[in-house]
Amino acid sequence: MVKGGVPFSETIGPDGDAKRTKTFKDLIREVHDPGICGQCGGCVSFCYAGDLVAIEMDANGKPHYINEENCLQCGICFLICPQINILDEEIQQLFNWKPPIGSYKHIVSAKTTNPEIAKVCSDGGVVTSLLVYLLEHKLIDGAIVSVSEGPFGRKPIVATTKEKIISAAGSRFIGKSNIEELGNFTTYSQTMFALRDIKNLDMLKIAVVGTPCQIHTIRKMQYLGVMPAHVVKYTIGLFCYENFSFSVDEVEEVEETLGVKIADIKKINLKEEFIITTKDDKIKNIPLSELEKVARPACFACTDYANDFSDISVGGIGSPDGYSTTIIRNDIGQKIFSSALRNGYLEELDVGEELDRGSGLHITENGVCLSSKARKELILKFARNKRARGLATLEKLRKKSENQPQSGLEKEGEQPVNPAPTPDQKVEQLNIS
Repeated sequence: MVKGGVPFSETIGPDGDAKRTKTFKDLIREVHDPGICGQCGGCVSFCYAGDLVAIEMDANGKPHYINEENCLQCGICFLICPQINILDEEIQQLFNWKPPIGSYKHIVSAKTTNPEIAKVCSDGGVVTSLLVYLLEHKLIDGAIVSVSEGPFGRKPIVATTKEKIISAAGSRFIGKSNIEELGNFTTYSQTMFALRDIKNLDMLKIAVVGTPCQIHTIRKMQYLGVMPAHVVKYTIGLFCYENFSFSVDEVEEVEETLGVKIADIKKINLKEEFIITTKDDKIKNIPLSELEKVARPACFACTDYANDFSDISVGGIGSPDGYSTTIIRNDIGQKIFSSALRNGYLEELDVGEELDRGSGLHITENGVCLSSKARKELILKFARNKRARGLATLEKLRKKSENQPQSGLEKEGEQPVNPAPTPDQKVEQLNIS
């Protein structure tokens, strides 16, 4: 049942006419069919949390109806999708967002002080160390991370121990558990999928590490007061220009592009380029432009590079090897980063004197690195490029949609609408019991 108020399916439009709420069917038409579903799992997480189980992820990681008769047609799945812009203005105001990388307090380069984490992390181990700090200081009951499952598999879990958190450090190709099995390979982990079962774990405080689309969905859920986002106390966002996906039939072509067998890959990292570490510890750098043919289509419609709505954003770009670029965005992020630093979990890079006046390079104990200004400019460059690409993709889809015949979902004289609720209309109404 829907608690309190009027369900979104009975919303009255601004002109006083009855308006049909957009539902999962509209999400299929506007997001899935054009190929821009990011498979973040937010819609499924909400549906499961409310015990509706109307939609589920299919074998390819895409949401679909499994019990359409259970659907309340409340429109929440449509509203919280990161590809739908209805709540964007409200979220941007809430987080004081400004282009191209959102609001922030500081940008620093930092690294873990834990040798065990440093051994397995992609960059500086900042994400892992922050999670360990939060767990050991009882600020969280667990963290949603993704762990290795076989040589080419990875699954999201709720990690409740330091060991489990560390096991999730680093990046690698993920897909089916054995290369012989038919299926897809991808660098994208459906981290949010673990959120759907969180209510069964009796946890009230969790941290989530996610891509921009995943964090964006969580912020929408929190704005609407939708379960299970109420248990997410900390968000650590990953820089994300794009992720990659390809089928088993495309493996040979991808291996030719990479110049290495997938079975020989030990670790991958995405900074200014796509960086591969092989099992014999050789490093290969591949320009991102060479991998566009295997980039996930949804990534081309995304405008968020620096994970603008997280508490802390982390990536490798702009920092020397062994360090993570860390954007501390708000008071929550500042508090946990400063505490982790003060308690010895992290250390910041000490940028020394400029190598040559105006060069943007500084000398550190680890060698030459970018100045703070040059590091920021590099982040801004990637953010602007991704935003421009995303807006161009969305404009093409809009024009294509205008040229298509009207869907049967819209009845004559009835226009679909999902109005952005005001704060006092937030969906305590739509917590399902």
